[in-house]
Amino acid sequence: MYQLSYWEQASFFSGIDFLVVGSGIVGLSAALHLKEQAPKAKVAVVDRGPLPIGASTRNAGFACFGSVSELLDDMQQLPEDQVWQIVERRWKGLQRLRRRLGDQRLQYREWGGYELFKADEASNFERCAERLPHFNQQLAGLTGRPDTYQIASGKIAKFGFQGARHLIWNQAEGQIHTGEMMQGLLEMAQAAGVQQYAGITISHIEDQSPQGVQVHTKQSWPIHASKVIVATNGFARQLLPEAEVQPARNQVLMTKPIPNLPIRGCFHYDRGYYYFRNIDGRLLLGGGRHLDPEGETTDQFGNNPIIRRALLELLSTVILPGKTVEIDQWWTGILGVGPTKAPLLKTVSPNVVAAVRLGGMGVAIGSLLGEEAAALALEG
Repeated sequence: MYQLSYWEQASFFSGIDFLVVGSGIVGLSAALHLKEQAPKAKVAVVDRGPLPIGASTRNAGFACFGSVSELLDDMQQLPEDQVWQIVERRWKGLQRLRRRLGDQRLQYREWGGYELFKADEASNFERCAERLPHFNQQLAGLTGRPDTYQIASGKIAKFGFQGARHLIWNQAEGQIHTGEMMQGLLEMAQAAGVQQYAGITISHIEDQSPQGVQVHTKQSWPIHASKVIVATNGFARQLLPEAEVQPARNQVLMTKPIPNLPIRGCFHYDRGYYYFRNIDGRLLLGGGRHLDPEGETTDQFGNNPIIRRALLELLSTVILPGKTVEIDQWWTGILGVGPTKAPLLKTVSPNVVAAVRLGGMGVAIGSLLGEEAAALALEG
């Protein structure tokens, strides 16, 4: 059994004012905001993996805030004004991320986001097309564009899609390099004096208010902190069993470089359940968890043959028909989802704050949610 030495305890794990569990977008944004607002505070971030395990380093890098069909589906679950409030928070989160790291570091490219409709989805397309004037009116104050959404079906031939009948283009969306985003946040946190510890797995959290929080690790030694922020998204229920969040695994593939790849931008298909984009002359394609919702409601990384076959079929029949494409790698990421698309931000006990359930929109809303979690922790 590994026990901390006196030196390790005294220098690394004593006097922690704020402990952030999870070193993804939310966790690092929270830690940075804490140091900005309380420079003398001792802030530490722990993560169970060598990198931020979950979705922050494993997502598709979509700087998006909602396709038309996704938002219409959301309006079946929530009043429309609440949906627009969520969209506004996503937009504000993206702007915070861009200001913090800069577009050059993020490799931000505002090439737009597209929603693809096949020929047998005419009724869904018409439903979406009818709402474009209203949606554009709602977004004009945020994006500064009178026509954020446009019908762009004329671009289908340029992209080379087969079986696609319509495209709706969101001009205000873009794409980033996920790895550069996370490396940039890690570097900024280090420069700000945030202590970062990888390979520490938290088993449970015990709020001993008013004395602070005892955080128990699977390494068999505890960490004491005055306040704790749980930012583990899809893994939140491992520490907060009552949290209204479920894990959702996503399958992702990356092709080898494709000469003269015609695709540029971020694309959604089937209400956003499928997504693909260009990156470094390759194509990234992921999603399909709706094909096996029970199997993909898991916080375990791994292969789902049903979904991977569906992704390969979509790649070969619709996205790059007639092309010989080699797959370079597969991976999975774990999202946090719930009964609504609104993130879960709350004080779960006097000294513990939860900032989880990003609903697949972590790139968009993660920075804002982290700052809001830090503000909650600072209030107490």
